[in-house]
Amino acid sequence: MPLLQVRDIPEDLYRELARVAEQDHRSIAQETVILLKKALQYSETRVCRRKRVIDEIKKNSLEISGDFPDPAELVREDRQR
Repeated sequence: MPLLQVRDIPEDLYRELARVAEQDHRSIAQETVILLKKALQYSETRVCRRKRVIDEIKKNSLEISGDFPDPAELVREDRQR
């Protein structure tokens, strides 16, 4: 099994990790692995959700025709009123 060593963890973060590990009756290493798995799954679900939304937008996109008025002309027209 690969070994992961993390350096320079802020003291408060380490204490919180130790506290959570103790509550769950796990070692700090076990708790770290579980938290990393959860974080990576969360990231994966966010990516999947974004891809789904983009696909929906592409599926429902409107076709743009060249019949739109020139915005500068609309502003000039509005200013003349």
